[in-house]
Amino acid sequence: MAEADRTIPIITLIVVDDHPVVRDGLRGMFESAPGFEVLGEAANGVDGVELALRLDPDVVLMDLRMPGGGGVEAITELTGRGARSKVLVLTTYDTDSDTLPAIEAGATGYLLKDAPRDELFTAVRAAADGRTVLSPAVASRLVSRVRTPAGTGGEPLSGREREVLELVAKGTSNREIAKELFISEATVKTHLTHLYAKLGVRERAAAVAVAYDRRILGRPGGSG
Repeated sequence: MAEADRTIPIITLIVVDDHPVVRDGLRGMFESAPGFEVLGEAANGVDGVELALRLDPDVVLMDLRMPGGGGVEAITELTGRGARSKVLVLTTYDTDSDTLPAIEAGATGYLLKDAPRDELFTAVRAAADGRTVLSPAVASRLVSRVRTPAGTGGEPLSGREREVLELVAKGTSNREIAKELFISEATVKTHLTHLYAKLGVRERAAAVAVAYDRRILGRPGGSG
């Protein structure tokens, strides 16, 4: 058993939340599970950005509404600074005014704090790989928000764009998509740009949500 544990790659993370009890709980949860290492904690977005840039974790678990610096501003700052860390929002809020700005700012995923611990572990692993993670409630809100104005949706996706989108929906990273389809990562990004325009969205999480809503993709099996 100990030998098996040694083969698990370690994912490093920091926790950014203004509630000490939440930070303590998350730290204890991740430190008790194999494959995770909590490098540090911050009580607001400003300190979270500084900590993330200094410690370079794989994943930043980010709350949204925090006195002294909110999560969306922190995500925007990390994205603008080219941080390697992936941001997984973990919050109690799933309103339109919280969800879309966080995703558009560059969050890799968005989970609610009532997510089961195994789902949270899976989400952190997925985020570390650059895969999009959305709670069902957030996915449906994204659909509602994006469905109306953005794009006409009149132009159909090409066969290759659909292949790329199907792999994105499975949580596949750009690098893995390139390998699977025998194309370059630059070509993957080009296909994504084109399909975003056709779907009237700006990033991969919204693209997946809209594709399910418009029946471009089959319904997600349950966890997708």
